[in-house]
Amino acid sequence: MLMVYAPQKTKYRKRQKGKPSHKLAPATRGTEVSFGTYGLKSLEARWITDRQIEAARKAISRYTSRGGKVWIRIFPDKPITNQSPEVPMGAGKGEVEYYVVDMRAGRIMFEIGGVSKTLAQEAFRRAADKLPVKTRFVSTEE
Repeated sequence: MLMVYAPQKTKYRKRQKGKPSHKLAPATRGTEVSFGTYGLKSLEARWITDRQIEAARKAISRYTSRGGKVWIRIFPDKPITNQSPEVPMGAGKGEVEYYVVDMRAGRIMFEIGGVSKTLAQEAFRRAADKLPVKTRFVSTEE
């Protein structure tokens, strides 16, 4: 299976799920636009998969006709395992199926620079349709 975004090397292959991010406080790091001029900020806490990130990135780059520069500020480093169907209980932990980023509210997910504001807004609107969270368009020009 082809993994779009996955860590090249990890200390442990499998990991426990941990506390859900929606029960944690909003993000304190990665909340400001740092690299580009405009950003797409998450308003909810959620798991975002590697495939959703890639779909949003493609939507942005296709709409901007590969103009400007796009930064992806999140990376899926949490492995999610799954047992195949009809495996009895007690057969151990399943194989890694995909990777997610455990994202908190207020985190900047994507940034773009070198394009107009209207182009960036529409590109981020299309990208937001691919993501499972509510988002907000933010800019450094305010």
